[in-house]
Amino acid sequence: MQLRRLNRVITNVYDDALRSLGVKASQVNILVAAWKLGIANPLKVCDILDLDPSTLSRNVQRMRAKGWLEVMPSDDARQQPFRLTSAGRKLVEKAVPRWQVAQQQAKRLLGDGAIEMLGRSMKNLRQAKAES
Repeated sequence: MQLRRLNRVITNVYDDALRSLGVKASQVNILVAAWKLGIANPLKVCDILDLDPSTLSRNVQRMRAKGWLEVMPSDDARQQPFRLTSAGRKLVEKAVPRWQVAQQQAKRLLGDGAIEMLGRSMKNLRQAKAES
């Protein structure tokens, strides 16, 4: 219960920082993944961000409607790659400085010990995922 509460508090820090842009932290994660990948394969994005495919699909649909993402043609209708539009790139450029401010605020709230523990936990999760 405490971990879920902590997740909500920290998510709110990021969402508050991004609110004036009309984007949520979860959406920025997807936009940045698309930016880094160029053309984003949905399964790859799900793997990178530990997302359920239906969650990604729902978010991509919403961001397409806002003009931030475009879906690319594909032979497999279930796996439609997507990429940033020019509006999506502009949004990421505006979001990054706000994200960095939120990151500093989250670090202050959590403290150095918690940040180090989270880093170790993520390393353990990545190792367990690689072994499975």
